[in-house]
Amino acid sequence: MGSTMLAASLAGARAQAASDADVVVIGAGAAGIAAGHALRAAGRKAVILEARGRVGGRTHTDASLGPAFDAGAMFIHWAERNPWVQIAAGLGVATAPEPWGGGFRLFAGGQPMADADRMKRRGVFGQIDRRLETVDISARDLSIAELLGDLGPEQGPIAASGLLLSIGEEASRISARDYQRLWAGDDLVVPGGYGNLVARHAQGLDIRLNQPVSAVAWDGPGVAVTTPSGTLRAAACIVTVPVGVLKAGAIRFTPGLPARTRDALAGIGMGALTKIALKVEGDRFGITPDSTYLEAGSPGAMISFDMFPGDADIVVGYCGGDHARALSRAGAAAAGAHVTDLLATMVGGEFRKAVKGVSFPAWWTDPHALGSYSVCLPGHETARDALAEPVGGRLWLAGEATAGGGAMTVGGATLAGRAAAAAVARIKV
Repeated sequence: MGSTMLAASLAGARAQAASDADVVVIGAGAAGIAAGHALRAAGRKAVILEARGRVGGRTHTDASLGPAFDAGAMFIHWAERNPWVQIAAGLGVATAPEPWGGGFRLFAGGQPMADADRMKRRGVFGQIDRRLETVDISARDLSIAELLGDLGPEQGPIAASGLLLSIGEEASRISARDYQRLWAGDDLVVPGGYGNLVARHAQGLDIRLNQPVSAVAWDGPGVAVTTPSGTLRAAACIVTVPVGVLKAGAIRFTPGLPARTRDALAGIGMGALTKIALKVEGDRFGITPDSTYLEAGSPGAMISFDMFPGDADIVVGYCGGDHARALSRAGAAAAGAHVTDLLATMVGGEFRKAVKGVSFPAWWTDPHALGSYSVCLPGHETARDALAEPVGGRLWLAGEATAGGGAMTVGGATLAGRAAAAAVARIKV
């Protein structure tokens, strides 16, 4: 639909339901918040509907154990161009380089890894980047597993294992072309919590919590959005829910999404990067705060532990891929017991007595996320761009999945939300 038709749609919808909104934004994560600010700056009336009882989406600072940790996104990636650097500065919120001062220890089955195995691992790290520089993927997209295929069945999984802690997915399900496209740069952290920063930025917007959207009808002059509190009518709708939620059919679209959009969704999966936090009181077992303990005996079941980050009484474990999915399905009690037993093997049996609580924000089984962030499947590296295309001149899908090289990040979601809002705001009514 062109500009003239969309202008007519905007005018018609406004005439029908002037009291609702110009635009309904679904989701109050980073993309929805960014869209809300951009629409308000453009003079558009926007209502943001959020299924959860809080804002921030997959960016959430969890203080349920007392010591707080970022249960979702943690890093301001590619800080040189990430909008959150400027947003934080404008709000007076401090950012800092990632702390690295605590040291690093490598384990296999909870025991210190043998020197020979350590050297073997060191020799294959970095192979993904080397192969992306030398292997021709212009004729055919490859999975990262295929890219590393000539390393063999032992070293290939080791070389790919780092992706479980960054992409959160198995190497066989990651497009090499999409991976190559992702932006790189310096990382910053938010000592006060990235989730807290995002929530603060949301202040002042018309955000309605506990309003899961069940249906979006776009068969009329505008859109009709169904929530537990009733139906909102508007000229346009920006949908920022995660790809996992869209693929699960949690929102019914009438008419259904076009084939090109459905094909794009089919080409994108969701990783399962997962954090498990333990509140640990009393003995620190001689561990230097901000140390990293990495269990890497089995590449597919790798877990990295941040030990007492920021000198707080907390340990945060990270894992991804199918191992994280299995832990998510097992539930918080089983996952907590698993990592406690592993750490007790590393540190000593007395560690179990020091564990006083578990927080397990399992994004993979969270119905409002159904995954950590989007991953393009091999052969579907164009899916992100197709997903970002407007639907019928009334619907925009926006979020980290549509952020191109900025995908999988809060910064990318923010840029995507702004872009969708700008497309709506450019229409003159």
